[in-house]
Amino acid sequence: MRAFDLTPLYRATVGFDQVADLMDRALANDVGQTTYPPYNIEKTDDDAWRISIAVAGFSDDDLAIEVKDRGLNVTGRKSADEAERTYLHRGIATRAFERRFHLADHVKVTGAGHENGMLHIDLTREVPEALKPRRIAISSDTKKDANLVEAKSVN
Repeated sequence: MRAFDLTPLYRATVGFDQVADLMDRALANDVGQTTYPPYNIEKTDDDAWRISIAVAGFSDDDLAIEVKDRGLNVTGRKSADEAERTYLHRGIATRAFERRFHLADHVKVTGAGHENGMLHIDLTREVPEALKPRRIAISSDTKKDANLVEAKSVN
């Protein structure tokens, strides 16, 4: 695989640091990325998403969801009583895992549920009013300002 140096992006752009960081993170994490546990990301509305993670064999107490610094971390650790069992065949993977997702600006976790071996995490984008686009009215007021002086030609 080829290594890319994104340093020139930092020197030549202003305000695009997040894009460069995102590309840097995507290229760095791509190598050796585990596929366990499998997950889906679905769009449920214009500004809403749902992450569904297959966590068969894990109870609610074995799972933890944490949001920190625009990062969503989902971890699963089996309890100690699992080691006492003797299996003739073990086909269901219940090994410990940590799955990380990077959240965009203003995306909040609104809820989580665990049913039928699936962990569902609901996300919504809540853009503050100050950042939403707004229409500016254009006035066609033809009155002149009293403080302005009319310019006259000298010649």
